[in-house]
Amino acid sequence: MSSSSENPTVTERGGGGKDRRDDDGGEKKEGGGGFMEKVKDFIHDIGEKIEGAVGFGKPTADVSGIHIPHISLHRADLVVDVLIKNPNPVPIPLVDIDYLIESDGRKLVSGLIPDAGTIHAHGEETVKIPISLIYDDIKSTYNDIKPGSIIPYLVRVVLLIDVPIIGRIKLPLEKSGEIPIPYKPDVDVEKIKFHRFSFEETTATLHLKLENKNDFDLGLNMLEYEMWLGDDSVASAELTESATIEKQGITTMQVPFSFRPKDFGSAVWDMIRGRGTGYTIKGKIDVDTPFGNMKLPISKEGGTTRIKKDDDDDDENHKMK
Repeated sequence: MSSSSENPTVTERGGGGKDRRDDDGGEKKEGGGGFMEKVKDFIHDIGEKIEGAVGFGKPTADVSGIHIPHISLHRADLVVDVLIKNPNPVPIPLVDIDYLIESDGRKLVSGLIPDAGTIHAHGEETVKIPISLIYDDIKSTYNDIKPGSIIPYLVRVVLLIDVPIIGRIKLPLEKSGEIPIPYKPDVDVEKIKFHRFSFEETTATLHLKLENKNDFDLGLNMLEYEMWLGDDSVASAELTESATIEKQGITTMQVPFSFRPKDFGSAVWDMIRGRGTGYTIKGKIDVDTPFGNMKLPISKEGGTTRIKKDDDDDDENHKMK
């Protein structure tokens, strides 16, 4: 939901004289500073006549969009686009930009941008307001905001603009949306299945399970990984593969690899003899989400795995096609 500046607030320059009318809209107050009030009224009337003759008017503004150019496990960078239109024959300075992002009435981040530029005469300009949300700060402040969740947000922006004749005015704006608190996927080795074995070269398929613990789908574009058996790095690759890991769902990937057993230590031989052996896998995935592209780390340490030979009793779907 966006809100444009239909009713800007005018801030008078200079000191604070008495109101020339009472609260009920009655006649001018008597006594005291009567002469000064008349001078003020005269200046006010002259200002209105100049404004009408020269064509000065109040600018308008609207939040035209919010973009998320970068999002990771640690932070989200937002850019708020504010379209400002200046109907006046002279440029007008944008004095300050005051912004606040809140979720369910709770402040996530706020800030002030001074001397934010100038809006050209009889022109319009899109002002970009960069804002960063640091997830650790949010989670440490509000314990009920959990990794993997999607939270609502409301952006509030107040523009302070200096308009000739009229004075300084405030243009309040707001726009709402949603943003995720990403959680890294879990990765596990379901099994390693051998196809051809020799001391010079052994080919196998790595069966990987990726679990998405987020409340939104992950569109997998790329998987980069390295795997160790014991202390020996036996496989590494960057795979380009399209798959959808549904929210709170699990996807299994079959990754072919080859290695030379004679080059490795006891952990590989323990696995070949049918014993369980410890493994470590680390890497990252490149995914598309409803909120933009993300690069998320994957890691698993201290797991154990076993081999599965092609001639063992097994579902054919586990074999590499």
